[in-house]
Amino acid sequence: MRTWQWVVLPVIVLCVACGSHHDLSGTSQSLTPELAAAVERDVRAYTGVIAHDVNQEGPSAWRRHFADSPAFFMASEGSLVFPNSAAATAGIQQFAGTIRHIELQWGQDLRVDPLTPEFAVVGAPYHEIRVDTAGKRVDESGYFTAIAEYKDGRWQLRDAHWSVAGPPAAVE
Repeated sequence: MRTWQWVVLPVIVLCVACGSHHDLSGTSQSLTPELAAAVERDVRAYTGVIAHDVNQEGPSAWRRHFADSPAFFMASEGSLVFPNSAAATAGIQQFAGTIRHIELQWGQDLRVDPLTPEFAVVGAPYHEIRVDTAGKRVDESGYFTAIAEYKDGRWQLRDAHWSVAGPPAAVE
């Protein structure tokens, strides 16, 4: 199974890097079924690139996937973690210094909802393994949502939200 992923992944990376949605730049178009399918396909491929980059390069890879824009924000567990792109840059740099290893896996039920040729909602269960510089391992699962935006010839995350799955609430 691992060998298969290494064969397919370079093809996906190449397609995303080359901007297979090059026809989307410029004027806004209506979202035909064909265009919606293309947006969905591209955003699904893009999420694979995100996981690949984070797994290979560590947390600092997130910086290039988060939009460098005043519109960017990230929330987690009911709190605004990064109110803007500058806060994301500083937070990622600080976090990257504390992590020795990180592994991100998206769950099977990855959802992409194309909104326009330039925007799509992404939702996916995730599992992440982190090992800090002291050797402490954290296994975390939850759900991730984001708005993906096609801008300047590439997909990026305009905003993001992480929810960590906790134990079920007690019923009284």
